[in-house]
Amino acid sequence: MSKTLLIFPFGGNARESLISILAINRMNPEWEVLGFIDDDHGQHGKEYCGVKVLGGRDLIKRYDEAFIVAVPGSPKGYLKRKATIDGLGVERSRFATIVHPSVTTAPDSVIGYNTLVMANVVVSCGVRIGNHCVVLPNTVLAHDSRLGDYGCIGSNVSISGSVEIGSECYIGSGVKIRENIRIGERTLIGLGANVISDVDKESVAVGNPARPIRNSDS
Repeated sequence: MSKTLLIFPFGGNARESLISILAINRMNPEWEVLGFIDDDHGQHGKEYCGVKVLGGRDLIKRYDEAFIVAVPGSPKGYLKRKATIDGLGVERSRFATIVHPSVTTAPDSVIGYNTLVMANVVVSCGVRIGNHCVVLPNTVLAHDSRLGDYGCIGSNVSISGSVEIGSECYIGSGVKIRENIRIGERTLIGLGANVISDVDKESVAVGNPARPIRNSDS
């Protein structure tokens, strides 16, 4: 029997999560997507792939048996993801985890709740992906790496072995991270950067090699 699902908010990650859900359902019907929800009234009534934006977050209570996947986030707003998701007031048991069927996962890897892992990602042995995370297509997380809660990883990212990425980080598309690197919480690594040394928390780092250019809160 299919489980009902609401997707929040109506943005790029939400539409891409629907693509992953449709791929899951083609293999084994698992989810009945009720619709998108969004706090922006201007989005209400829009649709994507036949799935409509039904209304605002009040629908979470109305559809009290539905699961929720909440996937806000962009390079500009990644530091607000935690507050936005926590502000929904959703119990842990209602959050869904969405993993595209093309994803390769090791038997001892762990993927947290309310986490979206898109097409062709490799989650290797001993990898731990936290709760409330988004991992975009074609990214590789090598052995024993860790991604903290509320993290976003772009597409075509290469994370080598035993890398530790703190909570609330944003790793831009095309980034490469050397083995045994530590990236502090609430840090942004810019598009295409090569990370060959540790990066302190609450930093914005760019370039080859990646170097901090400012504080992430500034």
